[in-house]
Amino acid sequence: MSNERGATFDCGRRAARWAAALRAGLPQRCALCAGPAGEALVCPECALGLPRLAVPCPVCALPTGVAIDRIRAAPICGACLRQPPPYAATLAAFVYAYPVDRLLQALKYAGRVALADFAGAALAAAAAGALAASGPGRRPDAICAMPLARARQRERGYNQAQELARRVAATLELPLAAPLERRRHGEPQASLAWSARARNVAGAFACNADVRGRRIALVDDVMTTGATVAAASTALLDAGAASVEVWVVARTLPPRR
Repeated sequence: MSNERGATFDCGRRAARWAAALRAGLPQRCALCAGPAGEALVCPECALGLPRLAVPCPVCALPTGVAIDRIRAAPICGACLRQPPPYAATLAAFVYAYPVDRLLQALKYAGRVALADFAGAALAAAAAGALAASGPGRRPDAICAMPLARARQRERGYNQAQELARRVAATLELPLAAPLERRRHGEPQASLAWSARARNVAGAFACNADVRGRRIALVDDVMTTGATVAAASTALLDAGAASVEVWVVARTLPPRR
């Protein structure tokens, strides 16, 4: 499986090595526009046009609606002030909208593991910028991927969050840890209404490693309601972690009323 503890079903690491070798020897076509991209998976022009968050809340990464020219840093949004989540901060490289959603769906469901190189590099760049702006006190002690249930990982053959976390950890030169396991296999979150997602993942995660006093960066591909990362963060904090940050490639915006 695509994690440190399993050698079975681990197609993710092997596929990534083959993809990197092929890209180095063959000219690439952009995954979005099909134009020349050199060794990259997404050409520079398409990468610059991907949707990004404007003045996001530092806790939940949703837009605050504050004019950027009036502030030095984004304020915490009202929802996070009224009911703080268990995680201390959220970092997202993109908005989960076209065409980022197509890239991440291909990574997650279509076996396009090579796209983890692009997504992981984008997330690592966003994290490096945030860490540089915040100072050394925010640097996590370890990177942790959001785990999949074993049955779902067997079906897919890899864990896309683990593939992302592996690349982010290598780029930022941080330890990659695997303290979490998913002990309950619920319904896929994407198939549920937003209001039902918190119940679906309540108690779904357990921490099976010593994380006492450690600052953990929890990596996943997409954050929608925050229910899954909240449940995983709670498991880490209950085990003694000092703090948990959420690092995702893309943040879903709430539906317009």
